[in-house]
Formats: sequence, structure tokens, C-alpha cells
Amino acid sequence: MLPVIYSDEFLMHDTGDFHPERPARLTAIKQALEATPWSSQLEWRKPTPIEQRPVLEAVQQVHDPSYVNGVRILANRGGGYLDGDTPISHRSYEVAMLAVSAWLDGVDEVLHSGKPVFVLARPPGHHATKNVGMGFCLFSNAAIAAHYALQQAGINKVAILDWDVHHGNGTQDLVERNPQLAYCSLHEFPNYPGTGNATEQGFHQNVLNVPMAPGSAMPDYDQAFQSQVMPFLEAFQPDLLIVSAGYDATAADPLSRICLLPTDFGVFSRYCLQFTSKILFGLEGGYDLEAIAQAVVATLEPCVA
Repeated sequence: MLPVIYSDEFLMHDTGDFHPERPARLTAIKQALEATPWSSQLEWRKPTPIEQRPVLEAVQQVHDPSYVNGVRILANRGGGYLDGDTPISHRSYEVAMLAVSAWLDGVDEVLHSGKPVFVLARPPGHHATKNVGMGFCLFSNAAIAAHYALQQAGINKVAILDWDVHHGNGTQDLVERNPQLAYCSLHEFPNYPGTGNATEQGFHQNVLNVPMAPGSAMPDYDQAFQSQVMPFLEAFQPDLLIVSAGYDATAADPLSRICLLPTDFGVFSRYCLQFTSKILFGLEGGYDLEAIAQAVVATLEPCVA
């Protein structure tokens, strides 16, 4: 069985009628997964309620407490904007905290079973830095999960692979000073947020940025995985692999100029599984509903084969 951690509460982060990061992203993915021939092999789980685990402590381990409190206050006042792209509604703080809890549950389950888990949650997180939320992101789910994992028995190194079309500037900011953490990103360059140059290698040579030119397709990504990504991960030898699974690098996506097909993400997933079965996949971007749904299906199919 492949656990999928999901809650309808994640739909309560209200970004407005025309925002690309909308609740329909999750419902489209859920419907597509339920329609697969192997849907019986999926185990749908609800995340641990935030009052039942120290989620705030985990968040404040990587984010400035004043920033976290600012998000809470803004939500309690009825909402507003962290920046022009990042709205906050009255439920956003607690929903974002529940998303973090889901990612922490994912870590626990992977370490318990030694098998992959998928976290179907929103809001995404990889653009959120220590004290700034941006790019649709409130709290840095992947970085929080990585720091949390290091506190668990037998975990000495954690790697994050980010295949979202945008560079995870927040994730890099929050892990690059820790030699026990590694970050690898394949992203369209130039594109938002303008970071992720190949010369950015972290404070311990623990960062690999692979800028992809607009128009790149599967042959370009395949070569990048074989020549750069997999050698980087194999050299680091993590005890856990966290995948910031964004799906905005498809040709159908409105926010990118990369030309991947949804099925290509199944190839990425197989590369990861050849390396380790201890994988936490967690949703980041992806804004064409059909493409994101089919890309998640392609990602998880090798995990249930």
C-alpha cells in the first residue's frame, strides 16, 4: 500500500477565484488517483491534527518566530497579502500548519516503512525563506521536514530533490548552511524568483542547481538526471530523500516554458526509486489541472508496481 496524506481542510486556504494556486489542484489530483487501475493500492490518510503534535516548534526551528506570528495575526484579522502573489485568508495559518503536520507525518511513515509516501497538501512551501513568505508559499514544508527528520533515530543526512519548474529559493536558504542536508533543484532559468544559478553550491558544497533553458524537454532532463542529479545524490548518500514534487514544468502549464509531458515524471520517480525506496514526495507547484493530475499519477505508478 502507498500512503497518500490528504485532508479536505487543505481546500480551505482561500486564494481567490482566479489565483493559479487554487483548491481545484488537489481535487483534480485526488479524482485522478481514485480513477487509476491501482487505486486500491492507495491508502488515504488524514494528517495528524496540529493540536496533537508540536508543529509550531518544528516550523519555528527554521522560520523566524516573528514571521510565523505575523502570518497568524494576518489570518486572524481576516487575511491579506504576504506579497502580490501570496494571499492569506482567515483559515490560511491553520491550514498551512496542517500541511506541515502532513509532511512530518510523511517523514514518520517513510522512516517506519522504508517505502514511499505522497503528501497531497497545500499551500506549497519552497519559496518561503526564514522570514519572508512569497511565490504562493507560507511555510517551507520540505525544509521543515528535513530538519525534523534529522532529529529521528538513525537519520544523519537528508537530501531534497526539487523538480518544480521554479527554483526553491526558500528551501535552499534554509538548508545550505547545514552539512547534514543537501538540496538539488532542476528549474527553468531565467524564471521566477531569479535565483538558482549553477554557481550557487551551498556552504558545504551541498547544493546542486541545474538551470534548464526555456524549451527544455525530456532528453534535456534525462541527461541532467544521469550526469548531475544522480551522481550528486549518490555522493551525498542521504538516509532519506524528500522530493519537492512540483508539476509546473509540463508543456501545458501557464507559468513555465518547459516542455515536459506528464508521463515524464514517472521516469523521474524511477530514477529516485533506483536510488532509494525511502522517499517522501510532497506537492509543490503545478497549475494546469489535467497536467498536474496526470503527472502525479505518473509519479506514483512506479511506487505501486
